[in-house]
Amino acid sequence: MESKLAAAFACIVVVLFSHYVAAIPANKHALRIVNKINREGPRIAVLTVYPPEEAAFIAARVLKPHPKHPFVDLSGRRYRIGTIYGKRVIYVRCGIGILNAGVTTQLLADLFNIVGVVHFGIAGNANNSLSIGDVTVPKYVAHTGVLEWLKANGKEEANKVGDLKVGDYDVPQGKKTNRLGKISYVPEEFYRETGKPNIPEDLFWAETSLDWFEHASKLLEGLKLVSCLNKTACLPRPAKMVYGQRASTADIFVDNGAYREFLVRHFHVSSVDEETAAVVMTCLSNNLKVIVFRGLSDLAGSQKGENAIHTFGPLAAKNAVRATVEFLKEFSPF
Repeated sequence: MESKLAAAFACIVVVLFSHYVAAIPANKHALRIVNKINREGPRIAVLTVYPPEEAAFIAARVLKPHPKHPFVDLSGRRYRIGTIYGKRVIYVRCGIGILNAGVTTQLLADLFNIVGVVHFGIAGNANNSLSIGDVTVPKYVAHTGVLEWLKANGKEEANKVGDLKVGDYDVPQGKKTNRLGKISYVPEEFYRETGKPNIPEDLFWAETSLDWFEHASKLLEGLKLVSCLNKTACLPRPAKMVYGQRASTADIFVDNGAYREFLVRHFHVSSVDEETAAVVMTCLSNNLKVIVFRGLSDLAGSQKGENAIHTFGPLAAKNAVRATVEFLKEFSPF
């Protein structure tokens, strides 16, 4: 009997160990480099999303590569190791969407010795008081992609935080009930390191790190941003830094004025993107600091004609990089 129990226990250990090993990147050489880098002390993680943002960051020429280990490749991503104005950093491009952003941030938390994440990129502008080119430093961010699609006359959910009734946007209105019904927005199931295991809490608005946010608002006061693409193409007014807004994240590229208006009316957001909430919530879950810089690249569908992201995206990315670099230059969390 004892031998059977011992054999069964051994099988369980093997299964659990195999699952644990499967969760760790298989590149042993890369992990050895990571261990060496970690022994040098904590770093700030700098995370962006897609190539145009990375191009703006590389063009700034502020990342001084590590003399022995300038980068390490893990799980299909390149983590660049070095310093920015003497601050130890790890820079990585995660890829578009919530899944990519969450996975990359968790890899940073699990594998590297980091104190927090500085996240930058571009975003759609949902606030009529702001302009393309401005850099928003949101205080709160919501994952507005967690939803229930309900029948038009179905029972409302108790945990809803907002409803989008599709029939309200029929053209012409009032002719018949729209069979698409309504969308009920619900909070995220949020797990945090300091909470009880396997006990999630409802979280809709995730807050960025207050101390980093306050440092940014002081350090970047009066920061001059780029307002012209060239000598003849300039923004209507100089781009500026804006603080304390709400941001919306979902796996949706918003280029629709009606949906933009709905998000503003119900959630009072100033920007829309596809990654920020995943980065912020993953950092909070791991008890890491986090701050966000997003350059506004377009009007999220309220414009006349084509979306401006292809024209002003590079300018917005350059301004987000400028804010990020200046923050890293003046701020030391170590």
